[in-house]
Amino acid sequence: MSKDIHIKKGLDIKLKGEAEKLTENAIPSDVYTLIPEDFHSIIPKLSVKIGTQLKAGEAVFYNKTKEEMKFPSPVSGEVCDIVRGEKRKILAIKIKADSQQQFVDFGAKDPKAMNADEIKSHLLASGCWPFIKQRPYDVIANTANTPKAIFVSAYASAPLAADYDYVLAGKEKELQAAVTALSKLTTGEVHVSVGKNSNSPLAGLDNVILHKVSGPHPSGNVGTQINKISPVNKGETVWTINPQDLVIIGELLLTGKFNAERIVALAGSSVEAPKYYKTKIGSTITSIVHGKLKGNNNRIISGNVLTGKAKNLKENLGYYDNIISVIPEGNDYEFFGWTMPVFNKISTTRSLTFSWLLPNKKFDLNTNTNGEHRAFVVTGLYEEVFPLDIFPMQILKSCMYQDLDEMEQLGMYEVAPEDFALTEFVCISKQPHQEIIRKGLDLMLKEIG
Repeated sequence: MSKDIHIKKGLDIKLKGEAEKLTENAIPSDVYTLIPEDFHSIIPKLSVKIGTQLKAGEAVFYNKTKEEMKFPSPVSGEVCDIVRGEKRKILAIKIKADSQQQFVDFGAKDPKAMNADEIKSHLLASGCWPFIKQRPYDVIANTANTPKAIFVSAYASAPLAADYDYVLAGKEKELQAAVTALSKLTTGEVHVSVGKNSNSPLAGLDNVILHKVSGPHPSGNVGTQINKISPVNKGETVWTINPQDLVIIGELLLTGKFNAERIVALAGSSVEAPKYYKTKIGSTITSIVHGKLKGNNNRIISGNVLTGKAKNLKENLGYYDNIISVIPEGNDYEFFGWTMPVFNKISTTRSLTFSWLLPNKKFDLNTNTNGEHRAFVVTGLYEEVFPLDIFPMQILKSCMYQDLDEMEQLGMYEVAPEDFALTEFVCISKQPHQEIIRKGLDLMLKEIG
C-alpha cells in the first residue's frame, strides 16, 4: 500500500534536449579519476602510490577520521598520477585502466541471513559505504549512528533528469538485495518514493514503505520527501541513497563484485542527439560527449542544471552523478534586454515575461544570470517555490551571520544545498543560496557535530 505525497509549491523548468530512451556504450576511458572533494567533509589518506596495481573494488584512499571507511577504484589498472594542491592536499587520483578488468572478490552474501553489524562491515570493506549519505549535514553517513529511517527517491523532477524507471529496468533483484540489507540498518522503515503514474522497478519491492509523489520540482528531491514523511529534529538522523547506487550495493551482495557501472543521461539543447550512455564512475567527460555537441560555446555540467558542477572535457563525471547536461554558455548580452518583452525565458513573475502563458513550452536557456549580485530583496518569490515547512529567507540570512541557535530553530538539520536550488534560480538578488547553505552546514558540523 502506498502513501501519496502531493507537492503544490515549486517550479517545473522545462528545457529542450531531454534524453531519448536509448542506451549506447560510451567510449571506454583510458584513465578514471577519483576526486576526494566529491565526498564532502572527508580527509583522504592514500592507500596507494604511483605505480600501484589495483583491482576494481580495491581501496584507493580512506577517511583519516574513520579509517574503516574506504573509497574503491572503479576499475582495475595502474595508479598513473596523484594530483596535489596547496599543502600537498590530494586533489585527484588517476587510474589507467586495464584492457581486461579484474575484480576483488568480496564474496556473495545473503542479506536475509546477515545482521546489521555484518552488513555494515561488508559495505565498509567493499567501499560501498560512501553511497549512503545522512541528514543532518548532507555528508557521508556516520557509521556510529543508527538512523530513524532511510529514504530513496526514485522520482526525478529536476530539469532534464535521467528517468529512473528506464535506467533501473531489469534490476529488481539487485534493488531488492540492497533494500533488504539497508532495512536492517535502521530502527524505522526504508521509504521509497516513485512517480505517481510511473512503472518503477522499486514499486514492487519488499521491506519498504512506498510513496507515490506528484507535483512540480522539487517534489523529486529526497529532502522534500523527508520533510513530508519524517522531518529531522535535533538529535535525529536519517540516511539517503540514490537508486543507481542501490544497484551497485545489490550487485555486490549477489556477486561479491564492486561494479561501478552507471547509466548516464547526456541531455541538453547543445547535444546533437540526447540519449543514455553506459559508462563507469570516474570516466572522463570527453568519453561521453566527444563528437556529440553543437558548436563550441557550451557549458558542460556534471549533474543537472540547477545543482550540477561545471566541467571541461578533460575532467571526469562526478561520483554521484547520473546525468551530463550541456547548454549554451550565457556570455552574450542583450541590448535593452531588461526593458523588452521576453518570450524565450522562464520567470515566476509576470512583469515583461510571458512564460506563464505557455506552461508546456520547452525553453532553450543558457547560463546567463540576467543580472548582477546584489543585496537580498524581499519579494516573496522564495516561498512560492519552496515546499518545505521552513522559512527560506530567514534560514539563509542566519547562515550568513552564523547564528547557530537560530539555524537550529529554523530547521537547518533537515536541509541540503539542493533544497535551495530553485530559490537560487528565482532569486532576483542573484545570491548563491546553495553555497550559503553548504557553508552553514559545515559550520554546524564543526561546532555542533
